Amino acid sequence: MTTRSEKDTLGTLQVPKNAYYGIQTARAMANFPISGLLPHPAHVWATLVIKLCAARANMETGRLSREIGEAVVRSAEEALAGNYGDQFVIDPFQAGAGTSHNMNVNEVLANRAEEILGGSRGEYSRVHPNDHVNMAQSTNDVIPTAMRLASLRMLSLLLPELEDLAKALRRKGTEFDSILKSGRTHLQDAVPIRLGQEFEAYAVAIDKNISNLEAARPNLLELGLGGTAVGTGLNAEPRYIKLVVEHIGRETGFPVRNAANLIETTQNMDPFVVLSSALKGLAVNLTRIANDLRLLSSGPMTGLNEINLPPVQPGSSIMPGKVNPVILEMVNMVSFNVTGADTAVTLASQAGQLELNVMMPVIIYNILFSMEILKNAVRKMRESCIEGITANVEKCSRYLDSSMGMATVLAPYIGYAAAAEIAKESLRTGRSAKEIILARELLSGEALAEITDPYPLTTPGISGKRDTTTKEEQQ
Repeated sequence: MTTRSEKDTLGTLQVPKNAYYGIQTARAMANFPISGLLPHPAHVWATLVIKLCAARANMETGRLSREIGEAVVRSAEEALAGNYGDQFVIDPFQAGAGTSHNMNVNEVLANRAEEILGGSRGEYSRVHPNDHVNMAQSTNDVIPTAMRLASLRMLSLLLPELEDLAKALRRKGTEFDSILKSGRTHLQDAVPIRLGQEFEAYAVAIDKNISNLEAARPNLLELGLGGTAVGTGLNAEPRYIKLVVEHIGRETGFPVRNAANLIETTQNMDPFVVLSSALKGLAVNLTRIANDLRLLSSGPMTGLNEINLPPVQPGSSIMPGKVNPVILEMVNMVSFNVTGADTAVTLASQAGQLELNVMMPVIIYNILFSMEILKNAVRKMRESCIEGITANVEKCSRYLDSSMGMATVLAPYIGYAAAAEIAKESLRTGRSAKEIILARELLSGEALAEITDPYPLTTPGISGKRDTTTKEEQQ
């Protein structure tokens, strides 16, 4: 490999000749061969946006010359268009605060700007990574800002997928609304419920997760860029601090604003704790829904088998004909990973000391990775599972008829003790509660049919008793 020699404050080092990154990136690559992972594309995008907007703001204040500034802007625009993607190479588990990532981006843009102005990579005689690309910035305000912008970008991709999932669940709620089945609590027979009500409840749960994620957005819109090293704004002109955030707003379309206290935004990671907690809450609900659907579709001969999941691949390498709930199993695994990532974010966020939290790289890696896998998992859950679910109406009806939960429906008419005896006899003999009621002539067939009418059974009130209150009284 042909190399070039570069020099920094620690000495000289050989860097691949064709690389746009430079010596500090090369040192970080040697120091942190930890996971084999690359920075998330949204994190790279956010950092490039900051460099682009900082160059524009510094040109407006007159601190950065037009010639150099326009070269930096052009190099950032090229990178944002998808060029040089293989040059952003720092492992997420890296130097504290993200200095290595910041310098990686600085070097790539400086070397490309150097080329634009007629120089060669590694010269830095026309454009310098620190003096020009990083002008009026510090890793300590660039990375927290990039974390916010990247999170906002990923949220804008995750939320529509969640909205589509909620709609798909709600459509199934409507489709299955007339299917009466046995409810279950403690995994034991309970009072009746409609299959559609279960799916509607899933949709409401996802709606709440969406609201929780949207509630995390306002604090992400508050940017501390311009605070530089410790939030005091040293080496950043007041006009620049205002201008750079305005440029970011125009470039991204996000309604960002300057933080009220730049020191606080440098010190604290609590906006990411809130976001991570909302992601964990989503993961918990997805796990619960996936577990329910796995139970409801279990069997097909020896399980509940109340619903059918779309078959997407053979389920066994040894058992012919077996089909497993693989999409839901994937959703479970994604959710477990997100739950664990929240622990890492929580621990890293409380590990800040004095003017800086140096654990930012692992915080943003876990936040972005969680949103990425949730986004993809939710889409596949909807497309390859939820939208294709069908109901086994006969199985739902048979379970309901034989359920001991029907005794609860009858208790207001025949008394708790008598209903309990019927439940015991049903369990002992295998006869349904309805059969036993009719055999004992405790209720007429007509009265029993009215009591067990599906909709009154699954709405507030006492089934079989007509509600005589007026609409005004109900309100």
